[in-house]
Amino acid sequence: MTEVDAVMPVPPIGAPEAVAYVLALSEVFVLFFITMGPVKSLGDYAVRTSGLTVRDRRALAVRVFGVSAIAVLAAGLVGGTLLKNWHVSPHVLQAAGGLVFLLVALRLLLSQYISTVPAPGTPAAEVSAAELAFPVTVPAYAIAAVIVMVAMSHEVSRTAAVLGVAVVVLLLDALVLAYIQRIVNTLGTLTLSIIGAIMGVMQVALALQLIIAAARAFLST
Repeated sequence: MTEVDAVMPVPPIGAPEAVAYVLALSEVFVLFFITMGPVKSLGDYAVRTSGLTVRDRRALAVRVFGVSAIAVLAAGLVGGTLLKNWHVSPHVLQAAGGLVFLLVALRLLLSQYISTVPAPGTPAAEVSAAELAFPVTVPAYAIAAVIVMVAMSHEVSRTAAVLGVAVVVLLLDALVLAYIQRIVNTLGTLTLSIIGAIMGVMQVALALQLIIAAARAFLST
């Protein structure tokens, strides 16, 4: 062995390479915030809890968070594992996820042009944590978003980070639900509508980024 060989370390054979992901965790947060964040649920939160006291609303927020977190974690782990076991091509999975997110973003943007008449306040005894958890807080397309992001994760640390981001978004939902009346009175409906439109446009951009990156990767193979 020469002196140079003794000084320079030899990389181990078969060392794992760093996995590059199309979406950074910050972009995953934006995606989850749009699909299951509090902006889309403000109207339902305000209407369905208008008959509750502050104490009851906070207790309801805790229950909704628990139900939502269990559903999201279970669906993400089980659904993501099933997709991986089906051996779906990562490029196809990425394109499918981008298409789903694009359709959801367009739906959220177009829903602003549909006028709805809010229902009267619901008595405290009739407010169900399960109904507020699903589909108000966590709609079906949010579950799909979590499943796709977990399926596209190739490392345990990445999967844990994705699920952790989902839990953080659900915590934001719980905080907004606990203080919904104060938030609505402070910001007003116009400000909330503008925020929703901005988030919808951001999701369209993220969805197109997923689809274009998947198409480029597929054509280059």
